[in-house]
Amino acid sequence: MSFGDPNNPYGQQPPQAPYGQQPPVPPQGQPGYGYPQQAPQQPYGYPQQQPVPPQQGYGYPQQAAPYGQPGMPGMGMPTGYASWGARLCALLIDGLIVGLVPGILYGIAAIVALSSASDVSSCAYNDYQCQSDAAGPPAFTVILIILAALAAMAGGIFMLIKEGNTGQTVGKKAMSIRLVREDTGQPLGFGMAFVRRLAHFLDSIACYIGWLWPLWDDKAQTFADKAVGSVVVKTQ
Repeated sequence: MSFGDPNNPYGQQPPQAPYGQQPPVPPQGQPGYGYPQQAPQQPYGYPQQQPVPPQQGYGYPQQAAPYGQPGMPGMGMPTGYASWGARLCALLIDGLIVGLVPGILYGIAAIVALSSASDVSSCAYNDYQCQSDAAGPPAFTVILIILAALAAMAGGIFMLIKEGNTGQTVGKKAMSIRLVREDTGQPLGFGMAFVRRLAHFLDSIACYIGWLWPLWDDKAQTFADKAVGSVVVKTQ
């Protein structure tokens, strides 16, 4: 008799098997949920959250690099502003170099002019032609004066070109200082260097106080420097 099993009157054991397998499915599904449960492993993933602070830490260097690297090469003044004494020595060196050849030529011209003036006494009292020739400057003297003026002009232009393009004249290079723009740290260029040279009259009009202004100015600027936005900095 098939009616002998009272627990399974309908014989539905096969359907109970799929339903019976469903209880294991949650444990088997838990690994499936376990993949999201790796989110709690992300709490274990504190190491994974550690990259986040390093990324912030890495971000700060990235911000430091753009600001640090362009600033130092741009300004070119890691050691501060040049002293007034160094600027004075550089000016004297440049003056000696530019004025050496013209000074020699002017000296020769002066000697020739004086020697020709002494010849007036040798002329007769009524020899006006002799007196006129002796009193006037010799042609050689005039040539020497012109050459001296051209040499001084050429030396000044050379110094302006060097100062405008590189920020350093011969004297500034010898004293390890450089003239640069205050905002960019780059050389002024020939045009602005020439304007700055003209602006030095501002340093002279008030009893030359502008030349002494770098002694107490925070940026060691003369009036001409303030007018064109330049600073003189140390290179070492």
